[in-house]
Amino acid sequence: MQTKTEYKLTQYSHGAGCGCKIAPNVLDEILKTNGLKNVFPNLLVGNAERDDACVVDIGNGDAIVSTTDFFMPIVDDAYDFGRIASVNAISDIYAMGAKPIVAIAILGWPINKIPAEVANEVIEGARKACADAGIALAGGHSIDSPEPIFGLAVTGKMKVAHLKKNGGAKVGDHLFLTKGLGVGILATAQKKDLLRIADADIARDSMGQLNKIGLIFGQQDYIHSMTDVTGFGLLGHLSEMCEASELTAQIDFEKVPYLNREVIDYYIDKGSMPGGTNRNWKAYGHKISDITDYQKSILCDPQTSGGLLVAVCPNHLADFKKLTEKEGFSLGSFGRIVEKEEKMVYIQKN
Repeated sequence: MQTKTEYKLTQYSHGAGCGCKIAPNVLDEILKTNGLKNVFPNLLVGNAERDDACVVDIGNGDAIVSTTDFFMPIVDDAYDFGRIASVNAISDIYAMGAKPIVAIAILGWPINKIPAEVANEVIEGARKACADAGIALAGGHSIDSPEPIFGLAVTGKMKVAHLKKNGGAKVGDHLFLTKGLGVGILATAQKKDLLRIADADIARDSMGQLNKIGLIFGQQDYIHSMTDVTGFGLLGHLSEMCEASELTAQIDFEKVPYLNREVIDYYIDKGSMPGGTNRNWKAYGHKISDITDYQKSILCDPQTSGGLLVAVCPNHLADFKKLTEKEGFSLGSFGRIVEKEEKMVYIQKN
């Protein structure tokens, strides 16, 4: 009889974390409609904006924010899976500049393959993430499914004046990312049993970090645009920001943050490439300037519970630096927003 610690959850799923996301071009096909569109004047952010969560104006300058996010295991440990999936879902609330207030769980479990006690560990991890965010895991829904699936539906609240959308960037804005890239590469290494013991906690620790600073970012008028970087990779989410803002981004690849460049390069050399990387490039590569295969492996790497991508007014870089350092971050600009050009994103050639 196996004990719960012997169940490696990544071996029970065909994908991992936000790498399971449907590609942007396929999603467009799913969501398109030829029917009449209902008009809801109090819906401030909905499907049309391709943003992180929907936002509903409830009057008196207040708004409710709602989102859901779920995926298959990104780590082997059940507790960590529940915690990371929950942090990832809650991030969508922070990415709008809002405060989470309650969550409910979404659980799919192969009950004929993995014992219920392992699913209990997933739920315990979720409770911990919710507690760290200051909210209750107040209920949920479960089904018997072929693969393990977990996530949350999260509700938040905010002042309408603090709303941050993925659109709204302005010419001259500097780009910052609050977490380094490479999660998809490390997760793939784990799934392939290539991950060294010394590297086991790098992705896990990053994915488990709440994007609480998004609530503070929402209160800063000099932050013009914000989104979190997840399954579409940095280039995918940056392209969405540029499209929504009707502008273009220029980035300096050498300044893009990694979780650990030496470690990430090691696994790239080992062929640890998520399937989502090429899927992402196929979906939006035509919007990007020419890049090398190595740059693609980093910039299109699907992130799970990734960092916040923000566009900051150049006149307030000192204010931004002071704020982020106070919150324990050391961030550097990796690009700028410019007037709209043929491509959405240009990678600077050094």
